Amino acid sequence: MYVERIFNPIRIIGFSIKPLIIFSLYATVIVLLYQWHHYEWLKIPWVPLTLVGIAVAFYIGFKNNSAYDRTWEARKIWGGIVNSSRSWGAMVNGFVTNEFANEKVSEEDLQAIRKRLMYRHIAWLYRLKRQLRVLKPWEHDARLNKRYRKYIDDLFPTEDPETELRNFLADEEVQMILSKKNGCTQLIHKQTEELRSLKERGLIDDFRHMEMQSLLTEFYTLQGKCERIKNFPLPRQYASLSIYFVYIFIFLMPLGLLSAFSDAELPAYMVWGVVPFSTLIGWVFWMMEGVGDYAENPFENLAFDTPMTSLTRTIEIDLREMLGETDLPEAIGPKEGFVI
Repeated sequence: MYVERIFNPIRIIGFSIKPLIIFSLYATVIVLLYQWHHYEWLKIPWVPLTLVGIAVAFYIGFKNNSAYDRTWEARKIWGGIVNSSRSWGAMVNGFVTNEFANEKVSEEDLQAIRKRLMYRHIAWLYRLKRQLRVLKPWEHDARLNKRYRKYIDDLFPTEDPETELRNFLADEEVQMILSKKNGCTQLIHKQTEELRSLKERGLIDDFRHMEMQSLLTEFYTLQGKCERIKNFPLPRQYASLSIYFVYIFIFLMPLGLLSAFSDAELPAYMVWGVVPFSTLIGWVFWMMEGVGDYAENPFENLAFDTPMTSLTRTIEIDLREMLGETDLPEAIGPKEGFVI
């Protein structure tokens, strides 16, 4: 996620330099063919091209609105995860006591239980983040975005999945989670089993068990909402046709501008105005399409995605402080304008 007030123009140019060059070269070829070989048939009327441009702009606007809805929903879901995680920490600390215990246990044992419940939840957060970043066929190919992924990875290096889990789980539980197809689901299931065990021992009563189980159900719901966005793409007919329409419009742009700039009332050299103007208009439409294209998949680990790593670290710090720990990791802040 980019957090600076104004996006750096140099980054914009770096992102779009290839299409800028291609658009300008294409327009130059059209002008040369017209001037040197007198291909009058290259000119097309400006009015129908304007109608095509309006239609494409409306279509891109529809796609971008839909893509933004997916990104904003993803952020709201993770906001819910943050709030519910803090509630989980408060419940674990306040509900797991000897008040209703069949056999009293020591405060050290109670603290160990609380730590296990909170740490397993932190492991769930890290595992959910990992699962959501597995690339789907419709997401941006790792090869095509290798430079951008390497840039983000260099800014925010992370541990491997197994080490990440070992920070919070026992070895046997780590192996069990890594062997499952959906480790996040199994982690919440383990929390459910432990709550049942705590209820049987009287360390939580029926009401507290019901409240804590309700919160685990909420985590399942939030996880499912994330998986819905991840596993169901923006319908490909909308996404694909948008790209095709933009390129058709860019292809026709120099031809329409040619009829405008080759007017007999204008100096002959004005025909070269086709190159900068068609390049500029083509770039604007290409960038509008690109904004929606990169916004439609908010979990693919690129620069403008939901900052799951930062949010996960924030929750980790909050829960570990609730346990009374002081040796805490640093919060993940912006680097070069980005937060992941």
